[in-house]
Amino acid sequence: MAGLPWASLSTIRVRLTAALAAALLPVLLLGVLQSAIAFSRERAQLQHNLGFAAERSATTARARMEGADILLQTLAPGAIGYQCGQRLAEVTQRVPGYANLIRFDSRGRVACAAGDVPPDARRAMRPWFQALAAGQQLVVTREAGSPYAGEPAVLAAVRATAPDGRFDGAFVAVIKLASLEPSVTDPILPAHSEVALAESTGRFITQTNAAAFGALPANWRDKVRTQGSYVWYARDAKGERRVYSAAPVVGEAVYVVLAARSPGIISWAWLNPLSGIVFPLLTFALALAAVTMVTDRVVVRWIAYLQRIAALYARGRLSVRPVQADQMPPEIRDLAETLEDMADAIVGRDASLRDSLAQKDALMREIHHRVKNNLQVISSLLNMQQRSLADPAARAAMSDTRQRITALALIYRALYQGPDLKRVDLRPFLEELTAQLVAGEMLHGPAVRTDLSVEALIIDPDRLAPLALFAVEAITNAQKHAFAERGGVLRVDFAVHGEEAELAISDDGQAPDGALVTSGVGRTLMTAFARQLRGRAELVRNAAGGITARLIFPNPSAPAHGPVETGEGNQAAA
Repeated sequence: MAGLPWASLSTIRVRLTAALAAALLPVLLLGVLQSAIAFSRERAQLQHNLGFAAERSATTARARMEGADILLQTLAPGAIGYQCGQRLAEVTQRVPGYANLIRFDSRGRVACAAGDVPPDARRAMRPWFQALAAGQQLVVTREAGSPYAGEPAVLAAVRATAPDGRFDGAFVAVIKLASLEPSVTDPILPAHSEVALAESTGRFITQTNAAAFGALPANWRDKVRTQGSYVWYARDAKGERRVYSAAPVVGEAVYVVLAARSPGIISWAWLNPLSGIVFPLLTFALALAAVTMVTDRVVVRWIAYLQRIAALYARGRLSVRPVQADQMPPEIRDLAETLEDMADAIVGRDASLRDSLAQKDALMREIHHRVKNNLQVISSLLNMQQRSLADPAARAAMSDTRQRITALALIYRALYQGPDLKRVDLRPFLEELTAQLVAGEMLHGPAVRTDLSVEALIIDPDRLAPLALFAVEAITNAQKHAFAERGGVLRVDFAVHGEEAELAISDDGQAPDGALVTSGVGRTLMTAFARQLRGRAELVRNAAGGITARLIFPNPSAPAHGPVETGEGNQAAA
């Protein structure tokens, strides 16, 4: 289960954290709801304040325009005569915001001016001049027909009349639009506000920060006309969200546009650190951190400690004890004591098992020893019987039987003398078996030299018995047919080739063709032993002219091979 992806979600730390999170979630949601309500309230207040600021700024600008009207009405009667231009220039210098003061006659010609006036042959035909001639007392326009100032300005003109009431021209004040622009330091404006003046076409005339303004909405003029002022949300030139407000300054020609930051819920929370959303979030985070820390210190740390102790027990180091158990909480300390008691019980049981196993090993070695002794007694009896026989065929049969019993006795001796009662090292076993078989025949025949090449292999007795009996039959066959008259070299080779093992016993004698016959007791036994090992046996003539007996069987060390069949081999040996 530890490898499953959801296993880490069922830990104590995760469960406690989830439980606390569920308990604190209503408080967090209530804080978020309260903060959202406060944010909406403050947002509506911002809209109201900005709309009020736009209307007040426009009212201030219109009051300045009305002041210009009064100024023009006051100066109009004396705006003709000696030193007229000098007097108008002094007024322009004393009253800020005016770019020029000009007196035109009834034909639109300059009669007197505080500064330079651009020529305009069609001035008398301009709409604003025609409106004054038609009887209108005050005209304010951005479309004067000629640039009367070197910066954006608005032209305010009053009608001048002669003593008999006839139209006698106009008195014009060129007012800088910058003087109509509200100041960003005005306390009525929201913090970080920007100010601009715009024409009716939507083109901005002046701006305190061009990046704070974007394109005006398509229907903004209609909204201003019907509502007196218009508030909306839009993105500025940098893509930041802002709230805007617009109000008319000069009729429908010039408008004041204010821009203020429109904070979102997150930035609003940063701007209001003591608001209802920060405290719940902080409480939520601190509670989760506290639970996580306490869980690690009080529970998880000690569980990990006991897990390490249990891992040492699993590796057999049962002498290790949880020495830090006194510092654990009582519940986990009880678990540590139970783990320690379990280790003590395992130690006692292991000692009992080792004693029992030692007794069983001693008993098995004694049994193997007794079996070996009994086989040796049988071999000695057969040897005595062999010496009393006169028939050569009977003596040979008795000798073959005695050699087979000797091989079996050698197996039991190797078992009880070796370190493992269930495994035998094949190399020393074949060396000793070959030496005993050859030495026994050398007392009655010519000398035989042995040449062994045996790879190391640990084999169980079930496979060793048919292998040893096969070797006895092969060596006996070589002694009978190849070495009977002149001796020779007996070669024993054993090798493992992947999943197969091969035992080859060869001689260099000139054996008759009868030695290769497929019938006979020896060949029948060799075939039976090969089948018992789930392998195959073959007798072939080698390059030296002798015979090679070869046994090929599955590699005993390969885990895929099961136990060998013992019934057929036992019957053949019997």
